[in-house]
Amino acid sequence: MMRSEKEDAELITRYLETRDPALQEQIILRYVPLVHFVLGRLGFSQSGAMDYEDAIGQGIIGLIEALNRYDPSFGTVFSTYATLRVRGHILDYLRSLDWLSRSARQRARAVQGATTHLWIKLNRNPTDEELASYLNMDISQLQQALVDSSRVMISLDNMSESEEAEETSLHEVLADEGQPNPSILFEEKELQGRLVDGLKKLSEREQLLLSLYYYEELTLKEIGAVLGVSESRVSQLHARAMMNLEATLISPDLAGAQLDTDGYT
Repeated sequence: MMRSEKEDAELITRYLETRDPALQEQIILRYVPLVHFVLGRLGFSQSGAMDYEDAIGQGIIGLIEALNRYDPSFGTVFSTYATLRVRGHILDYLRSLDWLSRSARQRARAVQGATTHLWIKLNRNPTDEELASYLNMDISQLQQALVDSSRVMISLDNMSESEEAEETSLHEVLADEGQPNPSILFEEKELQGRLVDGLKKLSEREQLLLSLYYYEELTLKEIGAVLGVSESRVSQLHARAMMNLEATLISPDLAGAQLDTDGYT
């Protein structure tokens, strides 16, 4: 018998009123698939048994925290709130392990910098070959740097990262904690407009990939099946798409730029 959202909501409400450990366990078991979903979207594969099991454990901790901190009065569906919490807890855990080496992070930033520079210079999306040449890398090194970039979590959820400031999710920056703030609403509308303009400058393939990932919420593996490429290649393509999008947002010179082709396969 399939459960309904109404049943879940009633169960969660009962738990928040009673804090009954048995109810907590029941709810967590119901939402374990959500943790697997988040891991799939972060590019984790169950074939990496040890890493996957560790990440599952951290995701469940995030799920428990989400349940205990959830406030239905804000009008947010629990699954949406829990997804953000689970994702954030997993990423915090990975950062605490220094998941990516300093040199790998530097390479990821170098690729982003090169992408932005070449966008301005060429007025279009640079090809893999052009990026590799600019960075004095071969194609295999560039592809590894793109994989590393995806591990830095280049994401619409994290477009405000800087060297000096702590990483901040757009969900946190634009969160509505109750009474709407006019300045925040204005900034949100402006940002949405810039994102739309930036997305229009991407190739059709990149637009499709981002749509499948952020709108259809497919995992990297599922997107690979749609595009006919491997999961690791989807990770690289996602990193490139996000770098190109960020380049269009950073570079006012690109205001009228239009992309002709993908620039890569």
